[in-house]
Amino acid sequence: MYDTLLFSAARVWTFINKDMLTSASGFFYEVGPRLFLVTSRHVLLDADSDHHPNRIEIELHTDVDNLAASIGFSMPLYQHGKSVWRDGRDSEGPVDVAVLEIDRAALPKGAVVQAFTPAHLPAASDVIEIGSSLLVVGFPLGFHDTLHHMPVVRHAVLASAFGLRFDGRGYFLTDARTHRGTSGAPVVMRVAGERERHGALPWLLLGVHSARLDIGSRDLEQDEALGLNCAWYSNILPTLVAPRTAAAEDEGDGNSA
Repeated sequence: MYDTLLFSAARVWTFINKDMLTSASGFFYEVGPRLFLVTSRHVLLDADSDHHPNRIEIELHTDVDNLAASIGFSMPLYQHGKSVWRDGRDSEGPVDVAVLEIDRAALPKGAVVQAFTPAHLPAASDVIEIGSSLLVVGFPLGFHDTLHHMPVVRHAVLASAFGLRFDGRGYFLTDARTHRGTSGAPVVMRVAGERERHGALPWLLLGVHSARLDIGSRDLEQDEALGLNCAWYSNILPTLVAPRTAAAEDEGDGNSA
């Protein structure tokens, strides 16, 4: 009855203990029985702005027949002084994507979760042309349907060649009006006639919205903002969710509480 895409995104609140810090966006991604929340790395840790939350909450629907029913679901970001979320790097430095595994057994009864899977990642045969119409599904400035707890969708256009790392970084550009709170939102493209491949979510998951892009030389009085955004390629996800060896788990990722 409702587009399943709306159940793929989650509003994310960051906290230090009981004190709320920020509101952002995220989405669900699963590999076999394992379920993850994906968001921007800077939502979970941003040293430059002294942002150091130690837990997050997401809002979950608990009754598919009553969308007004929801509950907050809290997850710690650190255990024993080490982060339980994962991030990554490439040849140019940190990638602004992070994943946090969700304990399915701890989910509230009846939780409604629609997750992307590896089948939703673009394949070499997928044609993704410059100027393609995209959607960004999230919670700009925390705005959403407060009765039914649904995200809102912003229209975007692919603004750089898909598959090329813009300026050598692991992201592409979108042309869209975005706001704070959209960080971590999925950037998707509709796929027609491929439900067999994509299941209940007939969308390609192209990337993870990160931030608006600006240039230092812009005259703030004479020049409008570019209206361009960075979206990190979704092909980082298989690396971030891959099972770790015991040695790697003991070593951790270096992000301490």
